[in-house]
Amino acid sequence: MRPDQIQPEHYAAQLQTKQDSLLELMADLDMPELEVFESAPSHYRMRAEFRIWHDGDDLFYAMFDSADPRTPIRVDQFLAASTLINELMPKLLDAIRDIPVLRYKLFQVDFLTTTTGEALISMLYHKPIDDEWHQAAVELNESFPACHFIGRSRKRKQILTRDFVMETLTVQGRKYHYQQVENSFTQPNAGISEKMLEWALDVTKGCSGDLLEMYCGNGNFSIPLARRFDRVIGTEIAKVSVNSASLNVAMNGVSNVQVVKMASEDVSDALNGDGVLPKALVQAGMDTLNPSAVLVDPPRAGLDDGTVELVRKIDQILYISCNPETLKNNVDALSTTHKVTRFAMFDQFPYTHHVEAGVFLERR
Repeated sequence: MRPDQIQPEHYAAQLQTKQDSLLELMADLDMPELEVFESAPSHYRMRAEFRIWHDGDDLFYAMFDSADPRTPIRVDQFLAASTLINELMPKLLDAIRDIPVLRYKLFQVDFLTTTTGEALISMLYHKPIDDEWHQAAVELNESFPACHFIGRSRKRKQILTRDFVMETLTVQGRKYHYQQVENSFTQPNAGISEKMLEWALDVTKGCSGDLLEMYCGNGNFSIPLARRFDRVIGTEIAKVSVNSASLNVAMNGVSNVQVVKMASEDVSDALNGDGVLPKALVQAGMDTLNPSAVLVDPPRAGLDDGTVELVRKIDQILYISCNPETLKNNVDALSTTHKVTRFAMFDQFPYTHHVEAGVFLERR
């Protein structure tokens, strides 16, 4: 997304276009009224990545248009990024401009910020980073309170303080705390993330019993939804996310959530089959779990056939999707056994064609 594409004065019209496109896509399915959750029109992204362009004695942040990938677009401020990222952008370049060991061969800077004022700044180099770099970076870090710096070079990673931030989201008046680790998946739009969680709590307010959650990430949904269910078992394949989820569950004082490191396809195969459950699932208590509801938040490819067959067996399905086309295919496949009773659009990525959607299905 180029900086000139971010036009808050046109946000309402662009949001309507997305809404119309989603409704058109789903037109041949039996869907309830669409609930639309809009983003803040600016300063909504909590993370951003920029290339660094060197021009003689000058250096600046740059982005590139796919139509002209060789020509840098100078970015001094980025209206989509959080206010904190915009504050840090010029301050960082001013701080390193005259420090050769920090400036030389720097080709990218990644920012990850929180609603509570923390920031993680990753500096990526086309050169080895050594003790000299580390000492200079330590001195740099002293000028950036509440910031954590990381240096990366050819698979080497130097952490000055820590490689994560602690985010706090407010959902229906309650505060939930999450560890967010560098390069691991997190929702980029904190405001929309809060609205998604509130919607998930609203659609499940009549639920009870046990919840099976697949693709649970760092526990973003698991932790707030734990108050709706007796037990929650979440599965996730990424080790970093599993570790964060376990920490977040404990940090939020939740006692009825278990997280298992396992791919969704393997979970589906195990639960659809007649054989013995894998040890990891038994240890988490899956052998005694009797889910009345399932939550799925799959990647863009959507649910594979095995997972569709698994969730079909469960009375209530909460499906969060980052790809409406695969969502449509999956909902169509489930329509023989389930009916969509809630339908939502979350504008996670304003000024782009990307749409996040949510559906709640109940057994016919």
